Amino acid sequence: MASFIPLEPAQPPSTRAPAFALWQLGFRPFYLLASGFAALSIALWAMQFAGWLPTAYLQGPMWHAHEMLFGFTLAVIVGFLFTAGRNWSGQPTPTGLPLAALAVLWVAGRVLVLTPFAWTAAVANAAFPLACALALARPLVAARNRRNYFFVGLLLLLSGAAFAFHLSALGVIEVPAWLGIQLALDVLLFIMAVMAGRVVPMFTNNGISGAGATRHALVEKAALGLVLALLLADAAGLPPMAGTAVALAAALAHLARWLLWRPWKAPANTLVLVLHVAYAWIPVHLALRALALHGAVAASLATHALTVGAAGGLIIGMMVRTARGHTGRVLRADQFDTACFVLVLLAALVRILVPLAAPAHTVAAVLFSAAFWSLGFGLFAVRYWPVLTRARADGKPG
Repeated sequence: MASFIPLEPAQPPSTRAPAFALWQLGFRPFYLLASGFAALSIALWAMQFAGWLPTAYLQGPMWHAHEMLFGFTLAVIVGFLFTAGRNWSGQPTPTGLPLAALAVLWVAGRVLVLTPFAWTAAVANAAFPLACALALARPLVAARNRRNYFFVGLLLLLSGAAFAFHLSALGVIEVPAWLGIQLALDVLLFIMAVMAGRVVPMFTNNGISGAGATRHALVEKAALGLVLALLLADAAGLPPMAGTAVALAAALAHLARWLLWRPWKAPANTLVLVLHVAYAWIPVHLALRALALHGAVAASLATHALTVGAAGGLIIGMMVRTARGHTGRVLRADQFDTACFVLVLLAALVRILVPLAAPAHTVAAVLFSAAFWSLGFGLFAVRYWPVLTRARADGKPG
């Protein structure tokens, strides 16, 4: 267990920087919005799922998936990309009023899906990733940072998937609403696979002496290529047998990739350990997906292994690391951070393992999982509110 490290440096009160810094860099507002929304939205959805709410919060499971993908997860991705994009390009990413306007657009999307204004909701939810793609493209193109252009393309794909979902719900196009969700999940998986492949072995070697995490070119190409193949299979509507074969091959490739990072070394550093544990859910997701396509398990188990296990774990781990590193604080997890990590992991374990072993207890599993999830992200939002809204501890910009 990591020892308690104060988030604020020990300084006399007169030297503390009280400046309001929420709009100085993308991770600040979007991490706060995403964590607060994750805590509230999942709590409400779980109560709706159990029949405890007199009036439904969301219209159904597809809208729950929509909000977790195009609300929570997309906000974190945008916050991370705006922050990393500045480092990649050496050029400014949105700050100040433009960043605040994007945050307002995101909030509008979350509110509008609860109203009868379906077309306005469709436009807002498609416009947010589109506007973020354009905002990210500007510094990358200015710096000719071609290596990361594909992130702009992925944001554009998410914009298209969001709009297709809404058009299907409106009855404008005869495409199942779940297809937009599934394609967005595939894009999310690819983003996580790319980013984890860059940062997890690097953080492992930087944070743990003699860890020896490595990457193998063939394994990298197979892991990423098979995820793209899965996306194309979903988009083309290939038969389940084809998807099963691709998913199984992808599971093996990602398992091999993870083992090359030497995860057994990770317990020496909590900030590294949380990323390794989260990434392990990716081969689990792919294996469960293959089984679901074969009809052996419920498809929701595979989906939640990806969204709660992999995405939830990577997001909480990277949010803590980014919030600490980009505000000039020590890169070491304290007791509160560790509690967030454990709560999100428990949410994943309960949500997948209980229904898998005892389907009759699925409702109870959803409620307990939601409680763990909401506590984990709620704790992050409360704990990091003063960190994300104040100037850096070291006085540097950002």
